[in-house]
Amino acid sequence: MTSPLAKQPPTTGKTSLYRLRSSDPTSENLRSLLLRRYLEREGFHARQFTNGPLEGLLVTGTVAPGTAGWCSMLSGLTGLTVEEENRTSFGLLLVRTDRHIYALSYGMGHLMLDPSRIDPGFGIEFAVRCLEKDRITRVRRQVMDARGRTDENSATSGEHIRGFGIEEFGEIVSQISGQVSGVPLTFTRDGSRPAHITGNDRSIKLHLGRNPDALFSDLQAVERVCARPDPLPEFEFITQVRPLQGKSDLARRLDERLDSLLGSEDVRQMALTVPSEARERFDLAEAFRVSVAGHRETVTDLDAESLVRTAKSQVPGRRLEALRKGRVTMFADTDASDPISRALPADQWLTVQIPDANVHYFYWQGRWYEVGAEYLTMIRRRVTELLSRPTSITLPPWPARTSEDKYNELASEQEGYLLFDKNTVRTKRLRGGGLEICDLLGPEGQLIHIKRADGRKGTAPLNHLFAQGRMSLETLRYDAAAKRRFIEKIDHTAPDHPADRSFTNPTVVFGIFLKGGVPMTVDSLFAFAQVSLLHTETALRGMGAELEVVSIRRGGRDRTGS
Repeated sequence: MTSPLAKQPPTTGKTSLYRLRSSDPTSENLRSLLLRRYLEREGFHARQFTNGPLEGLLVTGTVAPGTAGWCSMLSGLTGLTVEEENRTSFGLLLVRTDRHIYALSYGMGHLMLDPSRIDPGFGIEFAVRCLEKDRITRVRRQVMDARGRTDENSATSGEHIRGFGIEEFGEIVSQISGQVSGVPLTFTRDGSRPAHITGNDRSIKLHLGRNPDALFSDLQAVERVCARPDPLPEFEFITQVRPLQGKSDLARRLDERLDSLLGSEDVRQMALTVPSEARERFDLAEAFRVSVAGHRETVTDLDAESLVRTAKSQVPGRRLEALRKGRVTMFADTDASDPISRALPADQWLTVQIPDANVHYFYWQGRWYEVGAEYLTMIRRRVTELLSRPTSITLPPWPARTSEDKYNELASEQEGYLLFDKNTVRTKRLRGGGLEICDLLGPEGQLIHIKRADGRKGTAPLNHLFAQGRMSLETLRYDAAAKRRFIEKIDHTAPDHPADRSFTNPTVVFGIFLKGGVPMTVDSLFAFAQVSLLHTETALRGMGAELEVVSIRRGGRDRTGS
């Protein structure tokens, strides 16, 4: 008889669970879901099985490529012989149900799956339908703007989903972890412990039953959760943006449309983005070397137009490929002799919007994403509200053939307005560089930033404007030396100016002149710029500032100064 104190064998095991795309799960040839090179590799075995309610395919194998790469280094450092072998195991269990085909991965087994057959929405779809809103432990998200930033935050004991500060506009949640409730898994069946799961854009990591009946029951429980028509209310906003599998038919069709767009004259649906790897040093870059399709060019200002120009000369069907194979390198000097980044794929510097009937697709960081109609409606409503707010300043019409600096001089002629264009502050925090706190200071201390946005250059100028407004306020908030020097500039120029020198609750104004003096509306702003604008408003509001946007009309007077 087994002692009541004897340790019982575990009834579950932690597993990565994938859902695979199939038009007919009950008859699909399971081998077709795998990469052929693993099925044909020596030492790998694929065996069909039926065991109780489970029916599927088991694939296992081990790769032993030889001596580990670090052995020679240790031998050189110590003078001793080091010969250790790397061994990597692969285990993959494919299981059918009436609705789907699932893959349970062990070791590096997931590498055997054909990437185009993995359902990219599965993990997030499950998580947002069963997670406890107050027990979220980790969130990873990408920001859909020119910063190219990835954030990951964790809370060991769990907290409310809103505590992670996820922006409802333009953030892609690619992974979320926490406790689940209301899911009758084998792991939670005794009621004594909660289940912790991690859902990402490819899989779910969770405890699943270790015997055939328990596993099959767990798969059915997962299916019932995914069949719920809507995510939980607290998580609904997460599902509005969905990554597409890179090798899917839809992604291939979008690649073709992007390739065609690269051959046109219109770059209004394109914008410059900054790869995550390059973000930290991007502001220090003085030159960029663009190498695409055998053509090399060094530019001091990188924009969408210069990237598109390098690919445009390629024959149809090869333009996007040229960008993917092309490279962009950042340099700290204008002579392009001091590199501050490795050569990064050129397509990762470009983001593109492709509108379709009820959804929009956008290419970002080398990957396609789908944005649902409800999400776009929500963004348009917020942007429309922002653009319709009354403004506290006036800006004159923009005369024809007038440069940006001459326009700033014109606007500063109004009573109470001070000109600070190119009048920078310098501090140690700015690493020796100068920063414009604003182009103009308004009559009540408004921090005014002016930008002429040429539609041919997409949203690069607007992204720069929004980033400038945010950075200048952050500098006033967190760099005491910069704030003191800016106040000194105000006092020197106009000591009686009524601006509140504390800048505790300032008003930030973006004055924008679209090409031809087109009124700035939700329809004249590229969708990517709309997301950036809303993100900027959220950031400014978090620092106690109000945001106003002024659409500058076209004028007739020439102020070029020539």
